[in-house]
Amino acid sequence: VTDKGSVRTGNNKQLSLFGVHIDNLTMDEAINNVMAAADGSEPSSIAFVNADCLNHAHLNASYARVLSRQRRVLADGIGVKLAAKLNNVKIRDNVNGTDMFPLLCRAAAEHDKSIFLLGGKPGIAIAAAENVSRAVPGVQIAGARDGFFSSDEEADVIAEINASGADILLVGLGAPRQELWIHRNLERLAPKVSIGVGGLFDFVSGRIPRAPRFFRRCGMEWAWRLIQEPRRLARRYLIGNVLFVMRCLIEWTHTKRMRSLPQVTPKAQASAAKSTTSWRRRFAFFAVGKRLLDILIGSSAISALSPILLMTALAIKVESPGPVFFKQKRVGLNGVRFDIWKFRSMYIDAEARRARLLEESDRSGGHFKMRSDPRVTRVGRLIRRLSQLEELTRLNVKPGITCTWQVSGRAELPWEKQIQLDLDYVYEPSLRSDLSLLFRTIPAVITGRGAY
Repeated sequence: VTDKGSVRTGNNKQLSLFGVHIDNLTMDEAINNVMAAADGSEPSSIAFVNADCLNHAHLNASYARVLSRQRRVLADGIGVKLAAKLNNVKIRDNVNGTDMFPLLCRAAAEHDKSIFLLGGKPGIAIAAAENVSRAVPGVQIAGARDGFFSSDEEADVIAEINASGADILLVGLGAPRQELWIHRNLERLAPKVSIGVGGLFDFVSGRIPRAPRFFRRCGMEWAWRLIQEPRRLARRYLIGNVLFVMRCLIEWTHTKRMRSLPQVTPKAQASAAKSTTSWRRRFAFFAVGKRLLDILIGSSAISALSPILLMTALAIKVESPGPVFFKQKRVGLNGVRFDIWKFRSMYIDAEARRARLLEESDRSGGHFKMRSDPRVTRVGRLIRRLSQLEELTRLNVKPGITCTWQVSGRAELPWEKQIQLDLDYVYEPSLRSDLSLLFRTIPAVITGRGAY
């Protein structure tokens, strides 16, 4: 185990991030653990951790200590999954409170265990209790009340929970407050297991709609939540996610360096540590950092631009018949073909008309291009002005949304010059150049230079 704590155990059932030990369980295993705790003789607690929780744990020593004393700490969300992947650990399941809740209610009904809901705004926990009672036959909701109570009222809240006879207590006060509250009062609480569930009751009550299944499958539920509550969650996701990525990269670099040091003299260790600046290790670091940066910035941009994207889709549909999106085969990393989906910018018979237009191409080489292409719709011309692409060596990296030649003249550059700029980027990767490209893309999009 390194002093930073980013390791995996031999059985791949636990990992440690920022000093927080996380149990790598499936959803079924997690529910079985809850039910076992509900049958226990001593009170215990279970916590979920996502990227935001780990950010808090990094800064809040009290919260980190409380997490270390949990019966189980469960991995929640894409951030933990990516951080684990850096340490060669595959997260077995996304064990989050919202997905677990209906399954837990069914298990509790089968085992004759009752549940108390504590948290949320006034009326939310009660509405959640009513909804789950209708959805899960036989579930026993022992009680429900909001999380808006003062320290002077805390004793009354605990008395209400204990009087209900609940076996399981779900506390939705938000992290880290809920875990700190449970830890402080665990010995006074009658339920045998208490679990911090964050904003669960908002979803179950219907106050906030759950992300569509597509968002959840892609690990992008956080982006959906940002769209729903931008004011409240902007700092948590747009700033917090960046900080989390940087901390993961710093910790990963430290761990890799420590593992590479031979068990010899300090002088030899120092010499070996300097060798970690080799090209191969730098490239590996940049590759991981770039991937995390791609996911973070891409998903944030989709969230922020969603109203514009919806209006664009509507404009395409209104102007010309046919689908809103266009699917095309492209060649990506290592020559593997993949499907790319983008807004349709041409009329639906564009491919049929292409052969007649080849002689009028404005560019020599293998890339057909016309400055005044009659196949392009009016909406399509606007899309192309605002949009932001293959010799074989370029296929050593994944395709992206921008690149050097796209901010250096785009279609005004000869095909050979575009290839050379791409090759320069492939051979000299860096996070600094990526950030520079992103900033240079903004004026390139606004001016529309070379976009046709």
